[in-house]
Formats: sequence, C-alpha cells, structure tokens
Amino acid sequence: MSDALPEPHQRWRCGGCGNLTRFDVSRTRSTTEFWHFDLAGRHEVEQVELRSETVGSVTCRWCGRSDAIELIDRSDAPTS
Repeated sequence: MSDALPEPHQRWRCGGCGNLTRFDVSRTRSTTEFWHFDLAGRHEVEQVELRSETVGSVTCRWCGRSDAIELIDRSDAPTS
C-alpha cells in the first residue's frame, strides 16, 4: 500500500474485495492557522495553511483489510 493520498487521476481499490468507495483513513497533518477572536472571546479560523500530511493507514470499510489497498488509475476502475 502506498502511503500517499491518491492523485486526481488515481483512486484506491481494495485488492481483497474490490471495494472502490469506502475506506477508513488515518492521517497526520501539520498546519498553521490564523485564528480571529471577537471581543467576547469566540474564535473563527480564517485561514489554514497545510504544512505537511502523512497517511498512517488506509483500511477497507467493507472487509477490514489494510494490506490489500492499492492505487489504481481512475480509468482502470469499473464504473458500475
């Protein structure tokens, strides 16, 4: 399993059961955020900059396997 998120031309596929649509993804992100507080103390995050992101694991929601997840081209995936 690649530890990368799919590129726009790719998708995940479970080689165990064929699932193309349901995955549990564990990932870690490092961000810088601009928080704006009003005078009452409530905040709103107005800007988020993604510094880094790593995928820890991808697990098939249907069969529970994490050892059979593969990246495939979207054009190689069945549409029905």
